[in-house]
Amino acid sequence: MKTALFVFNGDPMCFIHVLLNALDLQARGHEATIVMEGASVALPPALVKPDHPLAKLFAQVREQGLLAGACKACSVKLGVAAEVEAVGVPLIGDMSGHPSMASYMEAGWQVVTF
Repeated sequence: MKTALFVFNGDPMCFIHVLLNALDLQARGHEATIVMEGASVALPPALVKPDHPLAKLFAQVREQGLLAGACKACSVKLGVAAEVEAVGVPLIGDMSGHPSMASYMEAGWQVVTF
């Protein structure tokens, strides 16, 4: 099974569930990827700070290659594109600057939104 977790919510209490589910899917032998959209694109600069409560989980997800990237259009609109790229999160967007769910679905991924 291949699951793409599209997260739009910028609340860290929501994002922790995205991180945990991606790691759990991977641990169970499934393919998983996280696509950050909407308000969630503003999270990476804070999540890489060692004192952030989600820093260790975010680092694990990145180390395991589970983060596809952050929406280019949303990052630009929210004024965080440079900061997101500076912490090593790629900006992605094959649909007018936004990541396309259809592209994932056509490649056999189940899409789950948060």
